[in-house]
This record gives sequence, C-alpha cells and structure tokens, in this order.
Amino acid sequence: MAATASDTAALLANVPVFEDLAPPELQRIADVAVPRTFEPGQVVFREGDASDTCYVVSSGHARATRTHTDGRSITLATFGPGDFFGELAMFDDERRSATVEAIDGVSACAILGHDMRGFLARHPEIAVKLVTALGRRLRAANERLTRQSFQTVQSRVAQVVARLVADAQREGAPDHEVPLKVTQSEIADLAGCSRESASRFLAVLERASVIDQGRGRLTVHDPAALERYVF
Repeated sequence: MAATASDTAALLANVPVFEDLAPPELQRIADVAVPRTFEPGQVVFREGDASDTCYVVSSGHARATRTHTDGRSITLATFGPGDFFGELAMFDDERRSATVEAIDGVSACAILGHDMRGFLARHPEIAVKLVTALGRRLRAANERLTRQSFQTVQSRVAQVVARLVADAQREGAPDHEVPLKVTQSEIADLAGCSRESASRFLAVLERASVIDQGRGRLTVHDPAALERYVF
C-alpha cells in the first residue's frame, strides 16, 4: 500500500533534524515529498550524478560508497530507518560525491533540494540542526580514517561488527544472539580491508564462539565479547 502524506509526516517526526517541528510544518514537507522504493542492490544515485534530491529512509538499509580510479571502493556510511542521505542537495546543486545503493529493500521519501532550501530559509533553526548532523558525520568519517591508519585489521573488523550490532539493536534486535544481514565483503568495505583479511578474522571470532556465520548473514552470540578484540 502506498504511503500517504500523513505517513510521511509521521516518519519525518522521528528524524532528529525535524523532530521539533509542529505537525503543520511536518505536513508541509510531507506534501512535497515523493514515496520511493528500491530493490536490494538497486542504485539510488551514482557518484557524479546531478544532485537535486535528498531522501529519508522509512524502512530497509542503504550504503554510500566511493570508488577509486583503480576500481577499489570504500563504504562511507550506512543508513537505516529514520536516517537521511543526499542532504547536500539541500545546499547546492553540485554533483553527487558518492554512490548510494540499497542493501535490502528500501522505502524512502524523496524531497527536492529546491523545496527543502525554501523550507530551511523559513526555518533557520532546522538548518542549524542539519549542519550539526553533517558535522557528526564528518567527525565519524575522520574517526574511521584514523582507525584505518592506526588500528589493526582485527580491531577494525571487530568495531565494524560491534557498530552493526548497535544499529540492529536500535531497530529492536535483542541484547544477545543478534542477527545481522551482512556479507564478508560488506564488512571488509566498512573496515577498509580486503575480504580475505576480514574472512580470516571472522573465522577467529567463530572459533571463539563469539559469532556464527552463514551465507550473507552473521549471528553475534555475545556482543560484549567483541570489545576484547578492539585496541
């Protein structure tokens, strides 16, 4: 069943950037938002595309990646329900700085940058929140680069798995026996290492009974045990 403007307003109310808006203001944004769905693996937009739309995730998960000229790629961020991406379209019409693709089936609402810029002009307090959120993402990116420069592969992979567990728990996963829908390649991308290196360490975790692996999935039996491998 297609999402209504009221459904979109309810979604936006749970996004930190918009949570302080009154219902009429949320409804104004929802009235110009367009529901979109993406199949697993479908590209939402590519690095270098025109930038004119931002997205708020209703359900499912997506990731942002950048690709080097030699073909290597790095995962910059992942997005789940309540997250937004493509938000630089709210500020200018520059080309996309990354590729975003759906990890699993994604439902989102798309908002044209022109519409959001007009809204931000009327509500500068929301612009401040948006800049703060962008600052948090930049700080997280800097921390990730630091980890990749100074931490071992073992430590980086353990932190990636721990972060995925935390994300899943925010969406209702249990404290233990946490199921993750993720591949070894995706973990390697997030950790900034080769798939082979990630696979070797995941095998160590499996032998220690910290995790259990399957095709395209991971079960973390004891999330707290991951901290023993982070240094």
